[in-house]
Amino acid sequence: MRNLKFLVVLMVVLALSVFAVKISIFHVNDTHGHAWTFSEYHNPNIGGFAVIASIIDEERAKNPNVLFLHAGDINTGVPESDLLNALPDIFALNRMKLDAMAVGNHEFDKPRDVLKYQMSIAKFPFLSANIYKDGKPFFTPYIIKNVGGVKIAIFGLTTEETSILEPLYSQDLEFKNAIEVAKELVPKLREKADIVIALTHLGMGQEYEGNYTTSEELAQNVDGIDVIIDGHSHTKLEKAKVINNTIVVQAWEWGKIVGKLDLDVENGKIKEWNWTPIPVNLKVYKGKDENGNAIYEYVGKPYEPAMYVKVPLDYFAKLGSKKLDTVIGETKVLLDGERSHVRSGDTNLGHLITDAMLWKTGADIAFQNGGGIRASIEPGKITIRDILTVLPFGNTVYVMKMKGSDIMKVLEYAANIPEGKGAFLHVAGLTFESKNGKVTKAMVNGKPLEMDKVYKVVTNNYMAGGGDGYSMLKEAKATGYDTGFVLADVVVEYIQKGLNGKIDTYDDTPRYIRINE
Repeated sequence: MRNLKFLVVLMVVLALSVFAVKISIFHVNDTHGHAWTFSEYHNPNIGGFAVIASIIDEERAKNPNVLFLHAGDINTGVPESDLLNALPDIFALNRMKLDAMAVGNHEFDKPRDVLKYQMSIAKFPFLSANIYKDGKPFFTPYIIKNVGGVKIAIFGLTTEETSILEPLYSQDLEFKNAIEVAKELVPKLREKADIVIALTHLGMGQEYEGNYTTSEELAQNVDGIDVIIDGHSHTKLEKAKVINNTIVVQAWEWGKIVGKLDLDVENGKIKEWNWTPIPVNLKVYKGKDENGNAIYEYVGKPYEPAMYVKVPLDYFAKLGSKKLDTVIGETKVLLDGERSHVRSGDTNLGHLITDAMLWKTGADIAFQNGGGIRASIEPGKITIRDILTVLPFGNTVYVMKMKGSDIMKVLEYAANIPEGKGAFLHVAGLTFESKNGKVTKAMVNGKPLEMDKVYKVVTNNYMAGGGDGYSMLKEAKATGYDTGFVLADVVVEYIQKGLNGKIDTYDDTPRYIRINE
């Protein structure tokens, strides 16, 4: 009798263990070409796909029930990647067995044939359920994975803001409202799967004036989503958010951390969960030693790179490196391209870029969006690599004619751009002031802007195509032409010839003064 009771208990325990599964979901987002380790603010050897591979492999050695997801924006940010159209990144992610990637807005930075090439070499799907062409989904809307006997539906969503941010190569596509698409899709997925994950490139915590969905809004307005793995806003979370019973996470940027979401699933339902942001060889400054050398300590556990990822990435890094490392000049001052600075005010680097546009074209006025400036240049030698890191998009220089009244529309629009947005305007040949969103003063080369006068204006082809909401530039586009000059090349030439390769200082006097009361 005692043996029978023991067998019954054993059978119950075994039955429960069959239906109890631990699933670990690793995720990154907004890697922007950072397939290799990199340094930032004297923090050496951060990130890198080879190190992330080691972190994931450590878990796979203990538990086969692992998913690896990317929440979008593999493109644009590191010259070695940009020159090869993100081939190094995709090659590495293939080796790392990435399960799926959300389509980010920067997947539209280059012509459509580049995107098609990337999709053709990827061994993982590019997911988006809300991008349509000719009435049909343009990408794979969702996939269903069987992980340890648990059916997991993963569907993608892309920010509707893409039509504004990347109009050049997305204008034939329709970006449907993410909430409306999810409300229709999620009930269907719940019938097919135990767990539903939204892999999104929407962003969180952003105050949009347009109808652009955030991941928080998605969670709040759509029932039935178990997990949202997000990207786009480069948000650094200390802990996961829970909104309307939905777990919402994001893994900062550039592979500086990798998110790990552990799910304990019983009978197809999440019973327990835990989210951890794992530092990818991040270090903190701890002071100096007795010889005056800086001391850094790891945040968390240090990891060695996985050689099966590192070796091919090292090969890719050598391709074109000789050209990238060509020295074109020297600066004695920091040329400020810090993301938060160029999206909230003008800087000396913004001035240098717009001045280069005037120098090359002889235009009266130059316009450049802050979101197109992606990095600073530290004091010291300036290389082509530095310029391509600052200006990675391959934009060309566009010249057009505009009446003063139309230029005023540009300034009025810029005056109402919230600080922190990529549409923040950098100018040359022009200074202006605004108060509470209204332009109060505009001067061209020291003289008041004349409403009826026609001016020669230069900008990048992104803005000329209406990028970042500058529709008034798109309207004026027909009056001008694309010079074919790549903006990064123009800046290189300006430093070499216009500045004779030497920058002792560079004017940072504000050209745009904004007053909000």
